[in-house]
Amino acid sequence: MYSRAGKRLLDLLLSSLGLLALSPLFLLIPLIIKLGSAGPAYFVQRRMGRDGRGFPLMKFRSMARAPEREAAGFEPGASARVTKVGRWLRRSKLDEIPQLVNVFLGDMSFVGPRPEVEKYRDIYAGKYADVLSVRPGITDLASIKYRHEEDILARSEDPEKTYREVILPDKLELALEYLRPGVTLARDLRIIFQTLASVCPGRAR
Repeated sequence: MYSRAGKRLLDLLLSSLGLLALSPLFLLIPLIIKLGSAGPAYFVQRRMGRDGRGFPLMKFRSMARAPEREAAGFEPGASARVTKVGRWLRRSKLDEIPQLVNVFLGDMSFVGPRPEVEKYRDIYAGKYADVLSVRPGITDLASIKYRHEEDILARSEDPEKTYREVILPDKLELALEYLRPGVTLARDLRIIFQTLASVCPGRAR
């Protein structure tokens, strides 16, 4: 039985090992970011966690600072504010590494629906209530399907509308697809390995 406690235990084990193994990157990447552009090395944004409670999601900063725009929440589509280093971090998904801290603290899980900003709270009402009944994750089925999401949104005349009305509803359906049969260890491990395979260098786009 893969209980909630069992899933949490796995998260603690994997996040601890990940933080230990990747600790040199927590020194190297911030240095590269600071040399490339002014501002903090980390980007912290409030996202919705389990039961809709907010938490500070952490990433390595990949964009030039613009506090007034960051306060508005998620900014979909390719942005002129993405730095040269930031493009590399996003393509490699290395910008997500600090979320190991979120997993260790219990805000997130390794596998679970990706956490959204609070301005999309209404979309989660009703049929999407189950999505907020579990810890959000670093990766899920939608993360794999939309690993090139920025490219999709960059081709849209209205990235915000495309994300809100096309991509986000599909992401929520994929989250429900993950939850419906019940969360299992085998499925979580499969999603983790699929995620790693999807970001491997040289993988066909």
